[in-house]
Amino acid sequence: MSSPFKRNISLTGDTNFTGIKLTDSKNFAAGLPAIKVALRHTFKEMGALEAISTLSHMNQKEGFDCAGCAWPDPEKPSQLGEYCENGAKALAEEATYKKVDADFFKTHSVEEISNWSDFKIGKSGRITQPFLLKEDSLHYQPISWEDTFSLIAKNLMELNSPDEAIFYTSGRSSNEAAFLYGLFVRAFGTNNMPDCSNMCHESSGVALSETLGIGKGSVKLEDFENAEVITVIGQNPGTNHPRMLSALEKCKNNGGHIISVNPLEEAGLIRFKDPQSISGITLGSALTDIHLQVKINEDVSLLKLIMKRLALLDAEKKDVFDHKFIDQYTEGYEGLLEDLNQYSEKELLERCGISEDKLEEAVALLAEKNKIIICWAMGLTQHKNGVDNIKECVNLLLLKGSLGKPGSGTCPVRGHSNVQGDRTVGIMHQVSEELNTTIKKVFGFTPPEKEGLDTVKAVEAMHQGKAKVFIALGGNFASAVSDTQYAAEALQNCSLTVQISTKLNRSHLVTGKTALILPTLGRSEKDSKNGKDRFLTVENSMGKVHRSKGVLKPKSDQLKSEPEIVGGIADAYFMGQHPVAWKELAGDYDQIRKKMSQTLQGFEEVQKASEGTGYYLPNNVRDLDFNKLKNGKAQFSICKRAAHNLKSNEFLLMTIRSHDQFNTTIYGLNDRYRGIKNERRVVFMNKVDMQKIGFNPMDVVDLVSNYENIERRAKQFLVIPYNIPKGNLGAYFPEANMVVPHNHYAEKSNTPISKSIVVHLEKYK
Repeated sequence: MSSPFKRNISLTGDTNFTGIKLTDSKNFAAGLPAIKVALRHTFKEMGALEAISTLSHMNQKEGFDCAGCAWPDPEKPSQLGEYCENGAKALAEEATYKKVDADFFKTHSVEEISNWSDFKIGKSGRITQPFLLKEDSLHYQPISWEDTFSLIAKNLMELNSPDEAIFYTSGRSSNEAAFLYGLFVRAFGTNNMPDCSNMCHESSGVALSETLGIGKGSVKLEDFENAEVITVIGQNPGTNHPRMLSALEKCKNNGGHIISVNPLEEAGLIRFKDPQSISGITLGSALTDIHLQVKINEDVSLLKLIMKRLALLDAEKKDVFDHKFIDQYTEGYEGLLEDLNQYSEKELLERCGISEDKLEEAVALLAEKNKIIICWAMGLTQHKNGVDNIKECVNLLLLKGSLGKPGSGTCPVRGHSNVQGDRTVGIMHQVSEELNTTIKKVFGFTPPEKEGLDTVKAVEAMHQGKAKVFIALGGNFASAVSDTQYAAEALQNCSLTVQISTKLNRSHLVTGKTALILPTLGRSEKDSKNGKDRFLTVENSMGKVHRSKGVLKPKSDQLKSEPEIVGGIADAYFMGQHPVAWKELAGDYDQIRKKMSQTLQGFEEVQKASEGTGYYLPNNVRDLDFNKLKNGKAQFSICKRAAHNLKSNEFLLMTIRSHDQFNTTIYGLNDRYRGIKNERRVVFMNKVDMQKIGFNPMDVVDLVSNYENIERRAKQFLVIPYNIPKGNLGAYFPEANMVVPHNHYAEKSNTPISKSIVVHLEKYK
């Protein structure tokens, strides 16, 4: 009897070194180098004239929203353009002339492509038509849209239960597409809707919901100009959200101060050279006033130490904390003080690793000011105590009364353009009784009441054979999730995997037995019907909904919009036997928005209010309304510190981005700000640690983790001496995702521990 057909797929691609060159790390971000790199990328991929014309429409009122980060647009975008270097790179990737067509897949098998680097795979070009990978084949082949929808419907119908299907959502989808997708999934009969928030900011959502009553930040862009202190913690805006640097600069120009808290001293927070002004390019602005180089995952220790010092000052002066605010709006103040009293200042200082002088500077500044913003990203969320990390930030803001007033508040900086909007319009694995009630009223069917699977649990279900169909609305799931080997095995267990995508990535190679690629329009492309250009809407990091309308001719006449793809799947599955007319609804965005206005709080006027710079959704924290919380009060929290208990040969590793990537998309092989050129397989290490264990610069090592006696290994990394705290390491993802265990994640949020993995290093053999 012949053995079952199996594809030999590489999970890492080409691991050969690409010729590393080291330079000094930079002490500024943006400036002329950013302009040159942005233009070089766009000119190469789409030509100079089209690049300049298209960039002029990015993040403009009547243009299209950048497919990169979710940083908000100012009320009056600059004449030189409201985009950053990485935004231009994202456009170049989407608008490239290169195409992945039938000839491409006839020439290259999935086994061959899987041996390419992620960089090379991503540079293959735009996907031009639907493709099918049959169970016994190594080559994708063309398939019609009608047959695509029929095949998906057939596989869904053959499941024993709707809960055997997983419906993943990436943050690039529009509000309209995500709303329709969530509606279909519920109509199908499951709440298995994992999304990229699960892997990134779920800890923020949980912490903020439990303490302040809403899983979003409370600041507006204008608050940055009015802030007296902005604390940027666990975040690298110079690479991940470069447009944020302009907001920080405005704070400084208005007399504000910036405290940065991070294991690495990042270039973007040292100095910003604004490419939108002559003085900015030539001189730039110093940004960080105080840099606290905290050890990985010791942020709670640092915040407790700061609050403990502030409490001592308040006991003397009585005006350091905002007692009127605390008495009127909060609960748990006395319990917080009792918790702080348990800790030794000396021990807290040793654990967080900063100097006494730096601590005193930060405490003195925070003691004087009360218009404070705290910004954070995955440096806080992706730990076992990720939820407590954010709650401790909230504690500090509550003590200072730094909520519900100009220049103050919480600012979780979202890393994908509409990841927050996806959640707002209903992409969630949890059950919302309120949403279920309105769906039943508006659409005439009863949604499921059983909680679904988040990303971690979805991967486990696929690995155990309990889920058999996986559909992804965007993203690069195979590379984004933790524990690469385990996740790959999970996907390969499926009978069918479906990727709704613009361009090729590793998730098109790590597939189920049968796989489909459904090509969709990019943000920059015109979405037209009956000769009329249509718009979609998105929500930015500040909770503002606005329009996005592409300007470029689509790269292929076989591309469909995301709403139309979702509607096509739903129509094929229900075959007209459902209260919702899926195909008709999917083709009429105005009708989708009308249904959204009837179903979702805050979307009542979305059709009109989304014009121009858009409108803000309701936010109870801005109104100091905490009625949904216990006793109608914002909640102080008792937070736990990290507990890693490292052995003498172990380190704490954080995965990070290079400056030449966005999430799992690799734009190039350089990390200009950190002085790395033409290589990604590197591990940053303190010089003292290197000497202690006998490593030399450029030694080749494996990163090895061991959880529950399961060894995970990421092979072939070059050791690079770097200014990082002793006992800490840094390496780029997705390459380092191999060592992140799938079954270790933040309490309550299930966010993977990608920023604090216990590892040791072994010389590569």
